[in-house]
Amino acid sequence: MIAAVFLILLTAYMACGLVFAIPFVLVGVKKIDPHAAHGSWGFRLLVIPGTIAFWPLLFRRWATGVKEPPEECNAHRRLAPADASHNEPQAAHTK
Repeated sequence: MIAAVFLILLTAYMACGLVFAIPFVLVGVKKIDPHAAHGSWGFRLLVIPGTIAFWPLLFRRWATGVKEPPEECNAHRRLAPADASHNEPQAAHTK
């Protein structure tokens, strides 16, 4: 009984995700990620499964009008200096 209810809820969630994925892949992906605006049809087909799985999060970003992907916030990024020059490769030490 519990498994049947779980499968019904999962099917409903995935069906909502599929209904959301079609317009999102055609229109919405370029609104929330400017890099995806020039994505090929192959790219759009590849993002459909992720869109189905994460449709509530993507719907919220699309509905609120977020234009850029969120910036990663982890311990390394918080401790890194604000100056971007630290990203340059260092010269190898030779003797």
